[in-house]
Amino acid sequence: MTHTRLRKFNTRDTYPEQKLDNDLCQIVVARGTTVFLRGQVGQDLETGESVGIGDAAAQADQAMRNIETLLTEAGSELSHITKIVVYITDSRHREPVYRTIGHWLKGVFPVSTGLVIDGLARPEWLVEVDATAVIPDGG
Repeated sequence: MTHTRLRKFNTRDTYPEQKLDNDLCQIVVARGTTVFLRGQVGQDLETGESVGIGDAAAQADQAMRNIETLLTEAGSELSHITKIVVYITDSRHREPVYRTIGHWLKGVFPVSTGLVIDGLARPEWLVEVDATAVIPDGG
């Protein structure tokens, strides 16, 4: 198989208040070396509980904690992130969010894109971080 899909889930369980039925996963390792992560938010991976409500920096911290966990499960690590895309719901969140992400990615130097958007999948989420990484030497 060319792709490994980790932490599979269905959106009917993630968003029970919405009528969704999509089979997704948190992370895909493609051809053994490229790792694509689902956008991560201020939500605990184990419990599904939102954390840091009203605090963009705390949500960014949880998103990065999730990214670190998922990369470890895939055989990679934060230092192997190649690209991030950061979505924020208010431009005033930019400084605290980027300071938090910068702490997690100090010395990594990924390419980065930042977007200010109208909203995320849940109204309490203020930031989402999407990451792509590699597994050195094919894992």
